[in-house]
Amino acid sequence: MRVTFYTLGCKVNQNETGALAQLFEENGYTVVSNEEGADVYIVNSCTVTNFGDQKSRKWLRRAKRENPGAVTVLTGCYPQAFPEEAAKIEEADVVTGSGNRHAILQDVQKVLNGEETKVVDIRPHQKGESFEELPMDRFADHTRAFVKVEDGCNRRCAYCVIPRARGPVRSRSEISILEELRRLAASGYCEVVLTAISLPSYGKDTGTGLAELVEHAAAVAGIERIRLGSLDPDMLTDDDIRRLAAVPKLCPQFHLSLQSGSSKTLRAMRRPYTTEQYAAVAAKLREAFGEENVNITTDVIVGFPGETEQDFEDSMAFVAGQRFLKVHVFPYSRREGTPAFDFPNQVPEHEKESPQPSHDRRCGEGTRRTGPCSTGAHGTGAAGNPTVLHLVHRIHQTISASCGQCARAQKR
Repeated sequence: MRVTFYTLGCKVNQNETGALAQLFEENGYTVVSNEEGADVYIVNSCTVTNFGDQKSRKWLRRAKRENPGAVTVLTGCYPQAFPEEAAKIEEADVVTGSGNRHAILQDVQKVLNGEETKVVDIRPHQKGESFEELPMDRFADHTRAFVKVEDGCNRRCAYCVIPRARGPVRSRSEISILEELRRLAASGYCEVVLTAISLPSYGKDTGTGLAELVEHAAAVAGIERIRLGSLDPDMLTDDDIRRLAAVPKLCPQFHLSLQSGSSKTLRAMRRPYTTEQYAAVAAKLREAFGEENVNITTDVIVGFPGETEQDFEDSMAFVAGQRFLKVHVFPYSRREGTPAFDFPNQVPEHEKESPQPSHDRRCGEGTRRTGPCSTGAHGTGAAGNPTVLHLVHRIHQTISASCGQCARAQKR
């Protein structure tokens, strides 16, 4: 039997897809590329934005249209966050959530054997549930290994559906992590990336912490480089920074989540820090690791409900001043069930897709893009908002003009 995977979203999703592929291989399946015909098609979904949901549905429709006899599977964050909607997707023969991933194999087998025509197996996350182990020892096409150490998020940011999609914080046992690192080192992997839904939350439920985990991971023979996934600035203490800086094997490249360079917008987003606090943490990282050694990347959402032209100008000025190596900029996506869904002064979707005016074209005539790092038009949306995609373009212009690190990176 042949199985193929389509993965959307973060490095955690990529890690989980790899673990699922390994699980299927261990049970007699052959993993093939999307271009090859398969008996089972699995999409591991992302639901951070509505575009991710659309991509999942589109891929399932194509898979079922081109391979009507195959079993199609929708799994991950999308069905977990929106179970009723996902269960109604006709092109999905099996629908599972972001938990109990081991059951996918049995669910698929039920449909293949003719025991069921459709299986919906979405189990709600529970307070106190444990971390689900998904062993992963092989990383095709990667020279570094990705190790998942935590799942879930206890925060309630106004725009974010992930706590519903992933459940509460659940830390993987340090013993299990170190055992996996030893297996990876024995397989020839010398560089690892510690990934999680909320990496700084690691150990909050078990009495340990991220800094301690990094220290112990660095002591594993054969592991020469350690990288970290996304970090929340307010969760990095001075002691954490001091201890991390004392680990020579830790690569000083940090994805420090920002979301907005306006403290007013951050308050509306229910992010628990100000721009001043963010800047202080970034400065401490640079001081601890050495100014020339540190690279910091981040995320910025534009077009959040109620964001004014002045809010955006403040955000852009702050971002430019932080000298980021890279910024992932994307338009706010309205997610049902989040507080921001009902906020006033929403930016209409059609304004986010407006074409860029002729005097400011940078990406070709008539360019229209709705994904991250897009360009768009001048104009004004709700609450005096300039059109979102134009803001995306402007923020990238500003970063390119002000960031020497970016210029150096492009030359390498």
